This record gives sequence, structure tokens and C-alpha cells, in this order.
Amino acid sequence: MQTHNDTRSGELGEPEKKTPKFIDKVNYYEGIITEVHDGSVALDIKGRLGSIRIPKRMIISDYELKVGQEVAFNMSFIEQISK
Repeated sequence: MQTHNDTRSGELGEPEKKTPKFIDKVNYYEGIITEVHDGSVALDIKGRLGSIRIPKRMIISDYELKVGQEVAFNMSFIEQISK
């Protein structure tokens, strides 16, 4: 039996739906490729914002990826949705 304070959705056994609390704000970033491997690429984000490693399949390019090339991407903030 569900009450008005119950956070579960739907019938018993159905998982709780987790949604972000804040509206998405997309930001534009630029970076430099620092490593290229068979399946991943490492980037240093400009502005001393750190680095990120992503799968090669997520990069859109007409050229072979090389260390030192500039890249640009849009990214939102990461929000924790579980306790």
C-alpha cells in the first residue's frame, strides 16, 4: 500500500525513478588531446579545469586523432542522484 509520502513509483517491486533536481545548463569547453590509445582519448581541459578520458567512439572527427590537437565539447554539471 502506498501513502502520499511513499517515494516509490508504480507497483511493488518497481524501482524508484531517480531524476536530477536542477535544470540542465550546458557549457562549452575546449581542450587539448594528451593521449591517444586504441579505445580511448585523454584530454586536458583548458582553463586549468582538469582532464578527462573518454572512449574514442564519442569523438566526431574527419581526421586521425593525434596528441596536441584541439577539441571542443559541450558538457553539463554532474549531479549525484543517490544517497
